[in-house]
Amino acid sequence: MIDFRTDAPVSGSLDVQWHAGRPSPGHDPAPRIQVHAYSEHTLILRQNKSVHFEAPFLFLLFGNERALLLDTGATPDPADLPLRSTVDALIEQWLARHPRDEYGLVVAHTHGHGDHIAGDAQFADRPLTEVVGPSLDAVTAFFGFEQWPLRPAELDLGGRVLDLLPGPGHQGAAVVFHDRHTGLLLTGDSLYPGRLYVEDLAAFTATVDRLLTFCAANPVTHVLGCHIEMTRTPDVDYPRGTTHQPDEPPLQLTAGHLRRLRDALERHQGPCGDFIVVYGE
Repeated sequence: MIDFRTDAPVSGSLDVQWHAGRPSPGHDPAPRIQVHAYSEHTLILRQNKSVHFEAPFLFLLFGNERALLLDTGATPDPADLPLRSTVDALIEQWLARHPRDEYGLVVAHTHGHGDHIAGDAQFADRPLTEVVGPSLDAVTAFFGFEQWPLRPAELDLGGRVLDLLPGPGHQGAAVVFHDRHTGLLLTGDSLYPGRLYVEDLAAFTATVDRLLTFCAANPVTHVLGCHIEMTRTPDVDYPRGTTHQPDEPPLQLTAGHLRRLRDALERHQGPCGDFIVVYGE
């Protein structure tokens, strides 16, 4: 059994150059899914921008009894996004180092927009796998949320526990995942270096308040969202649909960016340096 609690949060590496798309049409030699090991038990995946401009980030976390795949990308066809085969190979490699008689997989989502759930069907027939539907009813039932969105929930992967914080505002069934083992706060589309689309301002503001309260009482090492859309120039983003972003900033933000986001919501501000708040979309 792996001890995921002692000395938590453990450190990891974000020393990675994300593949940011190909500048011209044609064959792209880069993999359709880039895999980076933040740590032995925590993997970050990114869909190639040459496959789909959204290029979402996905997360694969290993516990003693099962793994969690968070989001399934923007492309349903396994020929274009071989997510199932990639995840199967990564789990097989992990199990070779940490053998188990049986090992499960939970496929869940930061929220239910199409660029985060498109690959769900690839896992429909996978043994020992639970795919959590993207609807609010499915999310609250599977994770055991009570009095949504007022109370958090927990997910235990087998000694590796995640705090699940209701995150509506960008989308009604959004969830923010905090991994106690690494201290990573996985914010989906609620906070990342890009355009933050606010569907419901009151709900979004309440989500940010919940996250600020949580961060004040719990260790957060990095804030990782699901996209990069900014350039390294403050307030300047890449246009929607861009498939080559050679001047990307890092993915990781900090808990301090949540305070800046809260201040921006208070002032109804748009550009905020590392992100841009977009209202009413």
